Amino acid sequence: MSTTTTPSPQGSAKAPQAPHFPEQVTGMYILARALKNVGIENVYGLVGIPITEAAYLIQGQGIRFVGFRHEQQAGMAAATDGFLTKKPGVLMTVSSLGFLNGLTATANATVNCYPMIQISGASDPTMVDMNMGTYEQLDQFNTAKPLVKAAFRCSKAEDIPSAVARAYRAAVSGRPGGVYIDMTTPALGQIMNREDAEKLLYQPVDVYSPVAPNPASVDRAVEILKSAKRPAIVLGKGAAYAQVDDKIKTLIEKYNIPYFPMSMAKGLMPDAGPLSALSCRSTIMEKSDVVMMIGARLNWLLSFGKGKWNPAMKFIQLDVEPQEIDANVPIAAPVVGDMGLALEAILAKMEGATMSTDPTWVPALQAETKEKDAKFATRLDSAKNMMPMHHWTALGVIKPIIESNPDVILVNEGANTLDDTRDAINMSLPRHRVDCATWAIMGMGMGSMVGAAVATGKSVVAIEGDSAFGFSGMDFSTACRFKLPVTVVIFNNGGIYNGIGVPMDKTSDPAPTTLDINARYDKVGEAFGAQTYYVQTPEELSKALTESIASKKPCLIDVQLAADSGKESGHIGYLNPAPLQDITV
Repeated sequence: MSTTTTPSPQGSAKAPQAPHFPEQVTGMYILARALKNVGIENVYGLVGIPITEAAYLIQGQGIRFVGFRHEQQAGMAAATDGFLTKKPGVLMTVSSLGFLNGLTATANATVNCYPMIQISGASDPTMVDMNMGTYEQLDQFNTAKPLVKAAFRCSKAEDIPSAVARAYRAAVSGRPGGVYIDMTTPALGQIMNREDAEKLLYQPVDVYSPVAPNPASVDRAVEILKSAKRPAIVLGKGAAYAQVDDKIKTLIEKYNIPYFPMSMAKGLMPDAGPLSALSCRSTIMEKSDVVMMIGARLNWLLSFGKGKWNPAMKFIQLDVEPQEIDANVPIAAPVVGDMGLALEAILAKMEGATMSTDPTWVPALQAETKEKDAKFATRLDSAKNMMPMHHWTALGVIKPIIESNPDVILVNEGANTLDDTRDAINMSLPRHRVDCATWAIMGMGMGSMVGAAVATGKSVVAIEGDSAFGFSGMDFSTACRFKLPVTVVIFNNGGIYNGIGVPMDKTSDPAPTTLDINARYDKVGEAFGAQTYYVQTPEELSKALTESIASKKPCLIDVQLAADSGKESGHIGYLNPAPLQDITV
């Protein structure tokens, strides 16, 4: 990521000719226009050779360029933008390590099915192929290809409009994912007559064409659902992404089917709704006889559909990707196709149908929910006077404030901070919770917070563990520069899991899990001009969070917790006897 002048491909000292504006333009101008033509509104990135001028030209097209401190966070912002808007979030990086930093986020977007496009400047591929030792030499195209949904290389400026349009289509069609465009320096620097360049530009049509499911598969799913004695619906983030909330609501409420939301589907139906089985995960797994999976996968987060699950379970699975079917257990009724069309067909076929639900099923789940919620409330109440504060002390304060501001988007990561916040705070609106999702990675917080605020214009609260914040904390400055309505809440217990790690013998070094219980993270916010708070009591935390949300300005709250607050939560064999099915990331 040097800022020195790039040598010419032949190693000559002769400077390249500049275009004669406005009669001539470069590939960078064509890229900016191509992004505008497909409707891109935001680009996230970090400039340097060879994309700096392209970023200015993108701004010149009326596209917002959000400049970050680190490419990974810019990528997390782009991915979050894609999840919330159903339009590809765009990441732009320099070559070499900048590309690799961003690729982490693009691979994560692909795994989590977020539409995203990474555009990275790249060295001349003819020189890379010959291993000539050119500037930042790396075969980025072939490095990215196994980790993304699709990849394109632009070797000349004429390739750029087609690459952008095809990348957009690939990112949003079928199962969404990350797409990579290798934007080579010859393509970016190529000079063309403006008239010829304009002829290359076009607006693609039908970039997403919904595919209806096979009618026979709909019939099969409906018959199995109607026959269920103990039905349930599992909502995944794919259901939230699809934005077919009204159809899901109709299916659940009209046919009185209890639902269990995965983490980023919380709020798609209210967590505290009368048919919510959020507190009854184990019961749903053990006792349901038919479970409809809507935009959810039977992966590690659901114990692969095995173990604690009822062995006689019949799964109905709604998914746009046929390869997801039968991935870990046989699916009795796969419905493959666009989520909206699938639900529309199921509702039409269900019209006038009578369910076979055991009349004791829903009341039993409601009674279990009431009992467990009461125990949870007791847990919060018992922690309210703990000093120094513990996770549950702080969450007992935060819970009513967030729940009384339902339109605030909640970003959440950490170890105990993730698990406990997810369990404590009920969501009531769809797509208002963003977390580390399928890969359970740390370090997405600041990027996702910025992406959510930019994409929606809404207020965002990011609840971060101190370790998680450390991955991306410098990009809080991005929120400050763009004056976004965000609040970062850092739970500082002084370590990864907690701050009481004991080092092994024969060393004076800190334990591998130990950070700094005395760190003043509020000073980081202060350095960038944010409104900051250092809080040690529930009363101070309540005041700080209430003021921060109301201010609609960048704010940072350093919450001092006890060093013994939290436990190891890596679920590694004997260290964590809790079964996988109790994880609900």
